[in-house]
Amino acid sequence: MARVLNLITDIEGVLVGNATNFKLGSGVTVIVFDEPATASGAVLGGAPGGRDTALLDPSMTVGAVDAFVFSGGSAFGLDAAGGVQAGLREAGRGFPVGDVKVPIVPQAILMDLLNGGDKDWGLQSPYREMGYEAFKAATNGRFALGTIGAGAGATTASFKGGLGSASAVTNTGLKIAAIVAVNALGSATVGEGPHFWSAPFEQNAEFGGLGLPSLISDADTCMRLKGMNTAATTIGAIVTDAQLTKQEAHRLAIMGHDGFARALLPAHLPLDGDTVFAASTGKKPRPDLPAFLELCHFATTVMARAIARGVYEATALPVAGAQQAWQTRYPDRARSPKQGDIA
Repeated sequence: MARVLNLITDIEGVLVGNATNFKLGSGVTVIVFDEPATASGAVLGGAPGGRDTALLDPSMTVGAVDAFVFSGGSAFGLDAAGGVQAGLREAGRGFPVGDVKVPIVPQAILMDLLNGGDKDWGLQSPYREMGYEAFKAATNGRFALGTIGAGAGATTASFKGGLGSASAVTNTGLKIAAIVAVNALGSATVGEGPHFWSAPFEQNAEFGGLGLPSLISDADTCMRLKGMNTAATTIGAIVTDAQLTKQEAHRLAIMGHDGFARALLPAHLPLDGDTVFAASTGKKPRPDLPAFLELCHFATTVMARAIARGVYEATALPVAGAQQAWQTRYPDRARSPKQGDIA
């Protein structure tokens, strides 16, 4: 039996690459499909930023993508998709338009311009180069979580945010997984304590195994925000190996947003740009209705788990005044590094 890493790369044909610049306090994450994947997406945050996201609407013509890109840098980070396109074009990938191939690379960005990193990059932003670097680094094996790639500069209301991922297998043997860069305006944890809102869905102590607190008070459910003048955004993707239509992929994206609502309080605010992409590699047979309903259920739970892992695995940026990481405040509550993996 193949080892399950509890990562989106558990799905055959999915590769992930990261490029991180700690001086900048930002980075890029790319999800590459070995073959074009049926894809859709849903934007529910009030302040989104993206590239080629309109084509993911189920009514639009193009049905498959070559890669997804997540980046810091706010609108400057949209340059990253150009670097990923360059790598895909170099590899001969893309949607055929006559004798030209155009790589299809939807992208979502998050706001990390105010996290203390050095953003004085001169005339051209570094994100195009980081996009190419992340593409070239893409692997189908283990990759790091936390303060890396698009999660490098991410923050939340209570702790340092980061890159998270989680996977699951349905009763019919279909795989589904999430990857997410957690940069929420709200909080992934309950009140001022160490417990994660995602706790009911945790597997194998993947984010500490603390469960929920014995009592959740009114103070715990009060709104906590990282700053009224700071735009945020949590961006993620749900991927399955089941054969799905574009419309069904769209439904998985919506269910992924339910994972946001289970893991973050609050989510989908006017200053969040919360975005979820969804894709089907089609390497497993088309599910019947009960099996698809189970995929929808797991789209919610793997996203909730991935969000908690992104915060749990994060470390503080090496800059003055950087936001504190969960494991810095609660070192005695952290598990061993690989306890959260699923064998």
